[in-house]
Amino acid sequence: MKEKIESMKAPAAIGPYSQAVNNGGLVFVSGQLPIDCETGEFVSDDVSDQTRQSLENIKSILAEVGYDMDRILKTTVYLQDMNDFSAMNQVYETYFTAPYPARAAFQVAKLPKGAKVEIEAVAM
Repeated sequence: MKEKIESMKAPAAIGPYSQAVNNGGLVFVSGQLPIDCETGEFVSDDVSDQTRQSLENIKSILAEVGYDMDRILKTTVYLQDMNDFSAMNQVYETYFTAPYPARAAFQVAKLPKGAKVEIEAVAM
């Protein structure tokens, strides 16, 4: 049965979707923008800072069901500019240990609110 997951330590959904959904222990975390939930704004214009905040938001959401980042099986990273891949990757690798989650990374035409990065995850 599908169960909504919501963390007050991550930004609220800005549309008709859940922060995450748990279905039998398989948790799907919606794409997380680099929004600081205390200010409602991006942490900065720097892709490294934005990557860190997006991952912190995912971490907070997973904590609601007692999961940590090691439970993540797959992530998808959306970048405004693929030239930011290296900077994103340097921050990203600090959040995971081997065996690393599967991952896809894409450059997209535009992200919500003009973000430089958005990250979604699947955990179990």
